[in-house]
Amino acid sequence: MSLRIDVSLQVNGETHELAVEPRHLLLDLLRDDLGLTGTKRGCEEGVCGGCTVLLDGRNVKSCLLLAVQVSGRAVTTVEGVAVDGKLHAIQEAFIEHGALQCGYCTPGFVMTTMALVAAGRPLDEAEVREALTGNTCRCTGYVHIVAAVLDLVNRKSGG
Repeated sequence: MSLRIDVSLQVNGETHELAVEPRHLLLDLLRDDLGLTGTKRGCEEGVCGGCTVLLDGRNVKSCLLLAVQVSGRAVTTVEGVAVDGKLHAIQEAFIEHGALQCGYCTPGFVMTTMALVAAGRPLDEAEVREALTGNTCRCTGYVHIVAAVLDLVNRKSGG
């Protein structure tokens, strides 16, 4: 029998208490233990951004964090973005600008954009592109993604 450690964390506003192995990744906890498969398993090296979630409001790569490291903290996944079945403004902006194609990378981009919007300041295109460098898309070429994020960030910040 392997060693298990108790963790308690809030995911999308709901408290979860689990016993996990010390090497269990946050990504695995979300996908395998909680069934939140919107967080994608990609490179498993923190490069592609498919596993991006918010940890206490900051975007992080869930493939690089152990579940035990987030005990007592709040995690938001893409499943927690829409409220009462109504899409978040970020999701609407991605649709409006055609900023998705296959959709595999979209959850990571949405979560990264959530952190940008929460910062509440206008950004120019270079700043948006820099903020999105931790997310990889192999389908859209980023033009529509950048347009959606620019529109939303500047609309929300009054810029």
